Amino acid sequence: MSNPQIQVDDLKVIYNKGKSNEVRSLDGVSIRIYPQEYIIIYGPSGCGKSTLLYSISGLQAPTEGDVTISGKKISQMNKSEMVDLHQSVVGMIFQAFYLIPSLNIVDNVCLPKVFRGESKSIRREAGVKLLHRFSIVEQASKFPSQLSGGQKQRVSIARSLINNPNIILADEPVGNLDSDSAENVMNILKELNEVDKKTVILVTHNAEHLHFADRVIYMKDGKIIREEVNKEKRPEDAQKEEIEMKTEDLTYELKLLMRTFKNLSTSQIGSLLVPFKASQLLTHVLYDLNQEQIDVAGAFLKEVLFGNISVESLQKSIDMDYDKGGAGWNKQRAGSFAKRVEGVLGQVENLKGGQGGKAAASTVGYLVDTFKLKLDDETKKRFSSFIRMRIENKLDRFALQERLDASRILGGVSLHKNTAEKVSREMEIIMLLKYSQ
Repeated sequence: MSNPQIQVDDLKVIYNKGKSNEVRSLDGVSIRIYPQEYIIIYGPSGCGKSTLLYSISGLQAPTEGDVTISGKKISQMNKSEMVDLHQSVVGMIFQAFYLIPSLNIVDNVCLPKVFRGESKSIRREAGVKLLHRFSIVEQASKFPSQLSGGQKQRVSIARSLINNPNIILADEPVGNLDSDSAENVMNILKELNEVDKKTVILVTHNAEHLHFADRVIYMKDGKIIREEVNKEKRPEDAQKEEIEMKTEDLTYELKLLMRTFKNLSTSQIGSLLVPFKASQLLTHVLYDLNQEQIDVAGAFLKEVLFGNISVESLQKSIDMDYDKGGAGWNKQRAGSFAKRVEGVLGQVENLKGGQGGKAAASTVGYLVDTFKLKLDDETKKRFSSFIRMRIENKLDRFALQERLDASRILGGVSLHKNTAEKVSREMEIIMLLKYSQ
């Protein structure tokens, strides 16, 4: 089993505990972070994200629970181990920079090395090397007051790296910067993660930065409310353990869907499920298109699923030329695509709002028409029964496909194998889009 680099267990930070003005900054937070992950902790001001970051760094003592770094609990570290944690294991980057006004830039960068007893020449060489890397070496002899905000933050990043820590913790690092400087800093952090293989944990309330992360941890009122995975870096055994830990909390409906959609994870809840739905629906109904056409169409399809635009607007958008902001499809293909999407979404709404047998009958009719099925009265009854069983989550996709493919003698519908697969897949897309939590 792969061990997490950072493990937070049921962490609570409570101020004025037991008093009328008690504040729970963290309320039972647990999280596991693995080596070389880029984690963004996201949420509104006051949600506890910075408190969580400071608890991970060892700067904030918890009221209850514990933080483990590389297998060692912070609460059990002696003074020497705590010093080493702050000097060489964890590097901190702050929104306010915290540069020493009376020291020049290179001395600010080298300051953490002073406490390790290294000679001035060795630490200066390391500091200048980092200033070169971040294109601010010409500022080496200046003082913090002479630098712009973006330059100060690059100095702060250089200082955090001077002792080559494996973990970089960044608290709103671009909160005081203009957009260009902010983008520069975000790209530096990305490079530290992807090139230097540092574990990066960044706190922000700016949604524009979430795409940089491998995982986004959403917080509210001192709790983690959900997580979103952009790029999975956790070891496979860790992912498996994560799923096993959460399986007891899954609805049976979601368990059935996860048998078909192997990339569907327990972290995709509520609105986070929409991008996955859009991707699956897009793959389901698409023709042979280039990747750019698919990507742009996928963006518009998400807007449909979020309810921001209509299917009619979708058709117009994907038919529009690239240079006008569209997907560059031709009119016939855009119309066919929109019609298929409209048909699937119509059945989703039918099942969401319909009444039992009537809604199921409508879906049966849709499937018969869509796939031009030729069924006699007896096989149509069986077909209808099997479709209703899937709607009621009494079958999963594979059991449905097996019954549709089975011969009539064996109680099946005797569809051609390819047709049975297409019908069961259509039903699964409908069930996925209908699913909500």
